[in-house]
Amino acid sequence: MTNVVVVGAQWGDEGKGKIVDWLSEQADVVVRFQGGHNAGHTLVIDGTTYKLALLPSGIVRPGKLSVIGNGVVVDPWHLVEEIDKLRAQGVSIGPDRLKIADNATLILPLHRELDHFRETSNSGLKIGTTKRGIGPAYEDKVGRRAIRVIDLADAATLPDKVERLLTHHNALRRGLGIEEVGSAELIAALTAIAPAVLPYVDTVWSLLDGLRREGRRILFEGAQGALLDIDHGTYPFVTSSNIVAAQAATGSGLGPSAIGYVLGIAKAYTTRVGGGPFPTELTDEIGETLGRKGKEFGVNTGRKRRCGWFDAVLVRQTVRTSGIDGIALTKLDILDGFEEIKVCVGYRLDGRTLDHFPANQAAQARVEPIYETIEGWSGSTAGARSWAELPAQAIKYVRRIEELIGAPVALLSTSPERDDTILVHNPFEG
Repeated sequence: MTNVVVVGAQWGDEGKGKIVDWLSEQADVVVRFQGGHNAGHTLVIDGTTYKLALLPSGIVRPGKLSVIGNGVVVDPWHLVEEIDKLRAQGVSIGPDRLKIADNATLILPLHRELDHFRETSNSGLKIGTTKRGIGPAYEDKVGRRAIRVIDLADAATLPDKVERLLTHHNALRRGLGIEEVGSAELIAALTAIAPAVLPYVDTVWSLLDGLRREGRRILFEGAQGALLDIDHGTYPFVTSSNIVAAQAATGSGLGPSAIGYVLGIAKAYTTRVGGGPFPTELTDEIGETLGRKGKEFGVNTGRKRRCGWFDAVLVRQTVRTSGIDGIALTKLDILDGFEEIKVCVGYRLDGRTLDHFPANQAAQARVEPIYETIEGWSGSTAGARSWAELPAQAIKYVRRIEELIGAPVALLSTSPERDDTILVHNPFEG
């Protein structure tokens, strides 16, 4: 058996929660390795809906160890709130089932305030963040002034660390015309939340190394999608962390050899939240229909998602940058009933044809999609659990996508229910 990394192959919201939950039944450990509580996962299990943001999807499965790795930025107040909500739904959560890396960075109230100010002010670029402090927390991490999870356990050194942090932030806040933060206020807030967080803290890299040596099956769960990767995404309309599969190693403390199989998740069409380029976006009735049928609203934010046709160029690019071995194709049922379906197979830019998405921001905004039209199907794929239950034209659509992106479909999802899944290849078998 091998360890599996799950990454979004588009701009997020691809249905990773269901797929991770489906795979977690075979895993012993589920690890979140990047992002924060800005990316929501919805799980529907036996008719009960669970909404997660920070906690790994495996937390709702009894007997599974859930781990928040060092690559994640942790809002301790949100963490406690999310744990309480799940407990109210009957989920058992304790230090035996949840571990948090001691070297993970904390999201603080001042990070949320700064994020909100940037996104709502009348000046500067609007990235389309969730205003939850993710970006500012990563900035402090890279700036070597962050407060980390382990700092909650050392009350003696916390004041000096807070003063150093505020030297930067208060200077910034003065320049922006925002009220400064008092060190006593922040220290008091951290001291108050510490007892609720510290029982879950562990040396995660060492813990995972030991579990791997014991032969435990590890599932690495990414948030968002690789097209939002800070390096390989549609910069600057991206998130503040690396999302590609290689981050699973860095963000958990395990070496690259721990990764055995990379499963990319992609919708049968494309969606995006917030600003940024979107070559196949549909602002017409077709786009509205995709959004309505697909219930395309953010789990945590409620924001409406932009919708468009499947972009094979972008997914093919993600297949390469993440080393994807197979794809889990989701929401195929949303395309039921379309007379014809279009797939982007290339771009036109200033009279040239491109087989990749350019890195230049201005060029990204100008590219025009080159479409291939595929005959649709009138039958239903909803709830299908075998190839035999799919309309012939739906199968042709899936096969054409495989050809265009250069990766096979390992799983096919036909509804939000975890059992409505067609297994072609089990990622845990390598």
